[in-house]
Amino acid sequence: MNNRAEVRDFLTSRRAKITPEQAGLPVAGQRRVPGLRRSEVAALARMSVEYYSKLERGSLAGVSAGVLDAIARALQLDDAERAHLMRLAQEANGSSALLRPSRRAKQRTLRPSLQWTLDAITSPAIVVNNRQDLLAANLLGRAMHADVFTDPTGVPNFARFTFLDSAARRFYPDWKLFADMTVANLRTAAGVDPHDKGLHDLVGELSTRSDEFRRRWSAHNVRIHGTGVKHFHHHVVGDLALAYESMELRAEPDLTMTIYAAEPDSPTAHALTLLASWAATSDESLSRSNR
Repeated sequence: MNNRAEVRDFLTSRRAKITPEQAGLPVAGQRRVPGLRRSEVAALARMSVEYYSKLERGSLAGVSAGVLDAIARALQLDDAERAHLMRLAQEANGSSALLRPSRRAKQRTLRPSLQWTLDAITSPAIVVNNRQDLLAANLLGRAMHADVFTDPTGVPNFARFTFLDSAARRFYPDWKLFADMTVANLRTAAGVDPHDKGLHDLVGELSTRSDEFRRRWSAHNVRIHGTGVKHFHHHVVGDLALAYESMELRAEPDLTMTIYAAEPDSPTAHALTLLASWAATSDESLSRSNR
């Protein structure tokens, strides 16, 4: 991806999200465009308009951490946005390559020991990579994401499922929220590894085939996710409200394990018990048919 264009679009989009009122600035007259003017961001960051304009045009090479921090404060960036800006600056300096592990093809399969670990977890558990490929799951995780595993390409992918499979609108009761999060995750991944060809190909495919994806991608939103509650509607057991914990795998930093759990003795906990029974029955039937 073009670093200068990424910097320009990211800073411009963040500037458009901050109103003068939010920045504590007086509002005078009608504004033709939303958000702050370049001059206002420059004043908040305590730098000249000329210098900030140069930075917003994509020239982040050689910019100090102090200047980046001043811009982040002026634009009220959250932790994910601040980290993304720092990565864009590192890429402009050519230093991001030093922070990434040596390039290798993104793996589609897991070490057997990692699959054993998944299988030892009693709640739904999955492993995905930065491109949102669903690489592995335990039995309950596979049952929960049965719709995702029907991907006709043979490689289950949450982004492709969300935007190209009509089943996603049922599986995600709040589809717009999941769509926003999915794209923000991909945008964050692109900042971490802007030379990932597989990610480029996926973004190109989705941009061509989905107006919803293309619009969200152009918003340049990023996010850091690690914990929370997600709501699903499973075609067998109905509504699920699941807490989740996501963690990067130290041995393979581009992989993330997510474990879901239900509140004890809740309707979702009972639904997971039913799902486990359905999964075991389905798995047994599949095993018999493969003999």
